[in-house]
Amino acid sequence: MKVTNHTDLFGRRDFLRIGSLGALGVSLDGVLRANGNKDISCILVWQSGGCGQQDTFDMKPNAPSEYRGEFNPISTNVPGIQICEHLPHIAQQADKFTILRSMHSKEKNHERAINYLLTGHLPLSTMEFPSVGSVVSKQLGPRNGMPPYVAVPSTFPSYGAGYLGGEHNPFISGDPNVSDYRPRDLSLPSDVDWSRLGDRRWLLKQMDAKFESIESSPDFKAMDSFYERAYSLLSSPAAKNAFDIQQEPEALREHYGRTPVGQGCLLARRLVEGGVRFVTVAKGWLNYDTHGDNFNRMKKALLPEFDRAFAALLEDLDQRGMLDTTLVIAMGEFGRTPKINNAAGRDHHGNAWSVVLAGAGIPGGRVMGATDKHADEITDFPVEPEDLLYSIYRILGVDARHEYQTFLGRPKRILDTGGMIPGLLA
Repeated sequence: MKVTNHTDLFGRRDFLRIGSLGALGVSLDGVLRANGNKDISCILVWQSGGCGQQDTFDMKPNAPSEYRGEFNPISTNVPGIQICEHLPHIAQQADKFTILRSMHSKEKNHERAINYLLTGHLPLSTMEFPSVGSVVSKQLGPRNGMPPYVAVPSTFPSYGAGYLGGEHNPFISGDPNVSDYRPRDLSLPSDVDWSRLGDRRWLLKQMDAKFESIESSPDFKAMDSFYERAYSLLSSPAAKNAFDIQQEPEALREHYGRTPVGQGCLLARRLVEGGVRFVTVAKGWLNYDTHGDNFNRMKKALLPEFDRAFAALLEDLDQRGMLDTTLVIAMGEFGRTPKINNAAGRDHHGNAWSVVLAGAGIPGGRVMGATDKHADEITDFPVEPEDLLYSIYRILGVDARHEYQTFLGRPKRILDTGGMIPGLLA
């Protein structure tokens, strides 16, 4: 279904770090834009490196062994839908999600494919496009005093705001699976109290007044609101409460899994419950890039962690009545080659792969799209990154045709092409 409708560019300066909140040990990346009243949030569980479709959600049990691999399908709680045997918990939540088996990408290099999928634009050396989370931050702004965009536990390539400016990069949470987890940006250093913080804010205002007479760039002017938002976050009881994962019952934490992805998904639920609009949960960099030893890596580490975390997230959101207002997505930048290589691995494959979508009005218990007997090529309902992002924006209440002005004064729309995936919300 091809529809064609009809790095931090913020330029922070060292002198602005001195005497500012940065001097208190506060990292300011990614916080906060004012206003916004949309009530749909999004949690993106990012499978960095590209997760094999034929080893998860688009199995081909009748294919020859050199394509089929070692894994067997199991039935889900929806008759007629089968997924991998190493996803037993997710199999019991199939009534809550749609499997889209017909994603297609023009890119097969990790960095370029990630950039394409998260921005909806083919990469250009002359333009850094904003990621979907940063666009949501820009268009919808914070809610309930929370940062609009959070990366759990950290960022990855093409996560950022591009020409929108560094204030729309994500707030970086850190790893909620560590003992005594506390996000560094929500606590003052032990030698700083609130009276000293107020003095430093006064000093910063005096410095800014002096610099303002000689600096008039958009970057410089943006810094004032940037620091104000960081200060608000630092002093926000709602933010501290949302990030306090220790409040969760021990049994629920174990249910999600005591892993970075498990606790990341649990923290993501707390964050959207508190008002965050867009959360990414990602484990490391290129974990699913299984060029070698694919089956051992998948069955021993990658799939069990993802299985428990993603299933618990869907179940928890549903039980709390939050699934209707939370779009949940599991995907990587592309799939893996159907034919197994000489290192018992699978290589990059952009021709066809699977994405899982749930919540926010998307019906569960469905499969959309289809691939051939080897999960190599799409045979029905092709969907490209522009279409997926257009659909995400539509669900979140963002006008994908909205036009920005870049730093160079060049007009640029959020998406130039793409359209709503037919039937996704049917």
